[in-house]
Amino acid sequence: MPQSIKTITVEQLKTLMDTKADFQLIDVREQKEKAFADIGGELIPMGVAVLQANKISRDKQVVVYCRSGNRSGRIIAELQHRYGFANLYNLSGGILAWADRIDRSVRKY
Repeated sequence: MPQSIKTITVEQLKTLMDTKADFQLIDVREQKEKAFADIGGELIPMGVAVLQANKISRDKQVVVYCRSGNRSGRIIAELQHRYGFANLYNLSGGILAWADRIDRSVRKY
């Protein structure tokens, strides 16, 4: 039975950042997207994320994001299925929600 995908809101992510929590933030968009709008995640593009699973922590919370939450959700499902990750959280609404609700200076595309 497939494992469900856990989610985190942009407000919850901001709290993690503000409290300097020990977590990993991963951006699965492409380099040009990160250059346009960035919230500080480590870039591991969707096309290589499964191959670079060794870069993803297994012993702390990992928040994965993309533009809207679709690609990051698909990557999380694949990583959970292939490698049994249980600590991955999809940023609900992605960087668009971050731009709308947390930091209006982040450009939307």
